[in-house]
Amino acid sequence: MVRQRNFLSIIFITLLLGVSGGVMSQGYGYFTGVVLDNETNDPLIGATIKVKKNPSIGAAAGLDGDFFIKIPEGKYTFVISYTGMTTDTVLVNILAGQTVERTIKLEMYTNELQGVEVSVGRFNKKIEDLTVSMEVIQPKLIENKNTTNIETILDYVPGLNIVDGDPQIRGGSGFTFGVGSKVGVFVDGMPVLSADANRPLWDLVPTDNIKQIEVIKGASSVLSGSSSLSGAIYVKTADAPLKPLTKVITYAGLYSNPKYDFMKWWTKFPYIGGISVIHARTENNTDIIIGVDVKLDHGFEGPPKPGPLVVDTLTDFNEAQMGEKRYRLNFNLRRRNKKYEGLNYGINGNFMYNKTKLMLAWLDDSVGFYRAYPGGVLLQKNFLFYLDPFINYYTALGAKHSLKTRYMYSNIDMSNNQTTTSSIIYADYNFRKDYSFLNGFQFIGGLTTQYNSVMSDMYIGSGNTFNSLLNISAYTEIQDKLFDALNFSLGIRLEAYSLNGGTTELKPIFRAGASLKVYQETYIRASWGQGYRYPTIAERFIRFSSGTIGVFDNPDLIPETSTNAEIGFKQGFKFLNYLGYLDISVFQQDYENTIEYLFGFWDSTYTFAIGGFKFLNTGKSRIMGADISLTGKAALGENLIMNTMFGYTYIIPKSMEPDYVFAKDYSFNGGAEYSYNSTSVNPDKQILKYRFLHTFKGDIEFDIKGFATGLSMKYYSPIINLDKSIEDFEEATAQMGGTTQPIKYMSYFYNHNNGNFIMDFRISYAFSEVHKIAFIANNITNQWYSIRPLKAEAVRSMMLQYTMRMQ
Repeated sequence: MVRQRNFLSIIFITLLLGVSGGVMSQGYGYFTGVVLDNETNDPLIGATIKVKKNPSIGAAAGLDGDFFIKIPEGKYTFVISYTGMTTDTVLVNILAGQTVERTIKLEMYTNELQGVEVSVGRFNKKIEDLTVSMEVIQPKLIENKNTTNIETILDYVPGLNIVDGDPQIRGGSGFTFGVGSKVGVFVDGMPVLSADANRPLWDLVPTDNIKQIEVIKGASSVLSGSSSLSGAIYVKTADAPLKPLTKVITYAGLYSNPKYDFMKWWTKFPYIGGISVIHARTENNTDIIIGVDVKLDHGFEGPPKPGPLVVDTLTDFNEAQMGEKRYRLNFNLRRRNKKYEGLNYGINGNFMYNKTKLMLAWLDDSVGFYRAYPGGVLLQKNFLFYLDPFINYYTALGAKHSLKTRYMYSNIDMSNNQTTTSSIIYADYNFRKDYSFLNGFQFIGGLTTQYNSVMSDMYIGSGNTFNSLLNISAYTEIQDKLFDALNFSLGIRLEAYSLNGGTTELKPIFRAGASLKVYQETYIRASWGQGYRYPTIAERFIRFSSGTIGVFDNPDLIPETSTNAEIGFKQGFKFLNYLGYLDISVFQQDYENTIEYLFGFWDSTYTFAIGGFKFLNTGKSRIMGADISLTGKAALGENLIMNTMFGYTYIIPKSMEPDYVFAKDYSFNGGAEYSYNSTSVNPDKQILKYRFLHTFKGDIEFDIKGFATGLSMKYYSPIINLDKSIEDFEEATAQMGGTTQPIKYMSYFYNHNNGNFIMDFRISYAFSEVHKIAFIANNITNQWYSIRPLKAEAVRSMMLQYTMRMQ
């Protein structure tokens, strides 16, 4: 069998390489010139000039902006880039023994986004040409905010909220403890979601080496997969530079005391600290990136404090046990084949151990605001790693073959004596071709397969502790540009799922979009797309308790689907010295078989918990709304630069079947039927639960001669509606008395649910290109607030950060 596999591998590689038709011996020519600023004609020292298909061939501009490259004869596309300037490409025909000389002038961005190339839908496009709504976060903001976890920066993206680890785009979901994410999360095109619950694995993302973050708003299932029901997040890491780079980021800080002294629970120093080190280089046609990360966090959420008659043996934790730790090692290796031009291959990897906690419910809404309810917190120890072998081949005719594979392993030990061991086997073959003779016509097609296997007593709801989910999908999309003004795209995906080896379920989904350049800086776009999400193993089969609170299984859960339509308008403008883009879009998202995570009193045959959460299909729902984004920069003086990013989102999330009965409860409500109307605290306007109708995100930064200071802002309007069962549960636990401690939330909901405005502040000074020091304060007004019911958000934190960059 091994010999047969090796033989087949040799045949595959031989066929792949044979497409190139072989490589004949070639002579060498030379490409030389200078790179200048188009406005000032100043040399752009350090600008990079690389071959598009083989970035290991290139040079960095010298003190006069000059460069010199020796290269085999042939036709090449060179990519010229420089920080703060629009990237340019140059087509050069190199002849043996001859020199081609060029003067290349780069333009400044009109703002932080103009000219930025994004990879939405696996196509490389300028953001102005997109047919969907997208927000882009640049690495400077990520580093300046001391982003130790990618969630903290994503929560400032317009239209995107991170609620207790769960990404929500345009109100597409309520809160689910991160289970069954309706937003796809990808790092360099590979999904970073857990095998059992489709939970985003935020701690795996190397925040110290991010090139940019792209957030797509609206159904993205055609090219991003079924997890992207309401959108997708793409994180792109930086390639290894031509010159070796070593970067060290270390930070230390603390949590402030809560706004009211009676809420403070800790007796030890509430520390925050960590260090990350990354080294990247290109050596002999091999790209090497190695990163190490350590994070230690005392935390702001404390252990339970049982009442006088309550005996808590399950969550009797101390202060030290509630702290969190993370240790991570990641690497990227890419080899560019010298013999076969356009061929590269390698392996990426990530190894992580982290100790975290899962807060189910707080103790109460006053003294115990930052403490856990007895049985309402779980401690987790997680060892996880993945290995991603890959191979890419660019043909001379403009086609790209890409094969990405992954093996991921995870082991989670929880404090309730539950262990979850899981693995993912993933592969994606992708073919892309640009047809230049058809004036920008592009084709992409591919095949993806993923097999998830999970072993855990928590998922006994299936009747077995072992569960598996197989997904196979095929996809294709075409894009074209007509008259250098009209872009359009069409795509289709076919999804196939098999749960525990059972019947295969098939679902085709479609998308279409177009954008039109009306004037020089005016763009109009329209898009329509379908989404499809298959329930996870956790959503269907989870069954466990933590004290009196439990999570109940629902094996009959069925897939949810969505349809998204939107019209958008993007306008570039200049006002005095301010250059920016204004983007406005209106949208409508319709969901069928909406999956919601609801609190209630479920099947009375289960004696492991009084009440708790359950995933249910709740019928049809609709979300209508509008997005407004403003991004730009201004030169306020000779050395003073202002950068801004603002966004506002308004949604109307409504149940379309408020009387649809989706479940029945027991005992406490006399077996009443569960519908939207009967389970809502405020059903009058049919507003979906746990949504924010208004959100505002903003960031403004000023830079002057090495000094930089910035302010980030976010506003969430009050939650209008939530599960009535939370109120019922509070009443039930209060009536029980004795060894059952009352859980309290509704007083906070009625008296403090007034919306939340949070601000973060930062200031930094760069001593040189090597050293920088910064002070970062999050939640500077020290607001005490809750976004997700029964969970407190962080108190003010303050940190000092030191960055050393050697290149």
